[in-house]
Amino acid sequence: EVQLQASGGGLVQAGGSLRLSCVASGFTVEDDAIGWFRQAPGKVREGVSCFVSSDGSTYYEDSAKGRFTISTENAKNTVYLQMNSLKPEDTAVYYCARCRILIEGGHDNIQHAGDAWGKGTEVTVSS
Repeated sequence: EVQLQASGGGLVQAGGSLRLSCVASGFTVEDDAIGWFRQAPGKVREGVSCFVSSDGSTYYEDSAKGRFTISTENAKNTVYLQMNSLKPEDTAVYYCARCRILIEGGHDNIQHAGDAWGKGTEVTVSS
């Protein structure tokens, strides 16, 4: 059974940083693609970043590029999201999940792989 437990969220001022962690079980991070998604109040959940272990490729949603960095620690079966230069619009509940990349019209879309969502971690960025 796939299980994912995200942590590391909190309240931070604009311009600050947070590092999210997610421990995975039921699959091996080293052998799969895993990423981060977020859902802001009143909005649809969206893909933020995806790490494809097979070739080490990383993908980011446009607003995350240059500010967020995804990484994994295989020994701990854990994925991280380092978030710098945070903005109030980054406020959301963040979830980790297995991901897939769908290429449409030359644009890389981060898609949820279909597993049940685990517990998210709340990030609040104050202005």
